[in-house]
Amino acid sequence: MKAMKVTYYFLLVLLFTLLGCEQKEHVHREQIVAMGTVINITIANTSEEAAHQAVKTIAITLTEQNNRWHAWQPSTLSLLNQQLQQGKTVSVDQETAELLNKTKQLSLASNSLFNPAIGELVALWGFQNEDTTPTQPPAHQSIEKFTQKNVSMANLSIQNQTISSNNPALRLDLGGFAKGYAVDKAIEALKQLNINNAIVNAGGDLRAIGSKGSRPWRVGIRNPRGNGVVASLEIENDESIITSGDYERYFEYQGQRYTHLIDPRTGYPAKKVTAVTVLHNDAATADAAATALFVAGPTQWKTIARALNVTLIMMIFADNTIVLTPGMAQRIRMEGDPPPEYVIESLP
Repeated sequence: MKAMKVTYYFLLVLLFTLLGCEQKEHVHREQIVAMGTVINITIANTSEEAAHQAVKTIAITLTEQNNRWHAWQPSTLSLLNQQLQQGKTVSVDQETAELLNKTKQLSLASNSLFNPAIGELVALWGFQNEDTTPTQPPAHQSIEKFTQKNVSMANLSIQNQTISSNNPALRLDLGGFAKGYAVDKAIEALKQLNINNAIVNAGGDLRAIGSKGSRPWRVGIRNPRGNGVVASLEIENDESIITSGDYERYFEYQGQRYTHLIDPRTGYPAKKVTAVTVLHNDAATADAAATALFVAGPTQWKTIARALNVTLIMMIFADNTIVLTPGMAQRIRMEGDPPPEYVIESLP
């Protein structure tokens, strides 16, 4: 999706060495546009021809994913939403059933803080539009009316490849999952082409495999309230790093920032967190977890992280406090002069 209010900054900034070193190590970098954002693709240790072919394959893969999971443009998902709202029981293909099963499991584990069923609420806030920026919050009465419907993934029944809903207000929006899932699919496509050293960065949802020549890939995590990066880390073989931040898609009204990361419990955007970074071997899981932890806020994030089985986390709260889990503290390097202070907190 396009950025709102400001240019779409990448959540992650790739930290590469000088161009001469890249050429020596046969690093190929290309950009494509897919899924409403710029996709940065970096491939190492392969021929120019193989790299270009791999990029074409990724472009096809991501276009297919967009055509399946776009929440409001014509897609497999938008058609499914129409059928469910008409009260129909719908037969779907295996991939759709598996994806919805995974999103439902993650949603329930997060206590519905990651809630793909609230597409109607996302649209109410004006975040289901790539061409215009919301200018003010919707009426409180409209928000309250929606929250009273208690929409969640528990309303979605998935029996083999048959889907139904017992809540007419359910409208699926996989924005907190689909991009990470698409990155996973792109990496799978690369592996099938015997490309074993690469990064796919879809507007900040990033997964890396292999290494950059003799060195591991190093990525940076954007400073949510300043220039450059707040931290960096090395990717070990095959890992994903996903950040959810309040600077991605938002608008300001009467001095307050309203982000697209909405708390399903209140119907309003979450406000107590600035950014959440999750490191995990699966980009889709990390994407959902980052969303849930952002909404969970300072008092609940550790419980939700444990429930989702994610352990490598950096939380940046609205008061600029930075909290790392022990595992993340071992992996991360804080950047800046001087680097920011942080605290380490264990999960329960």
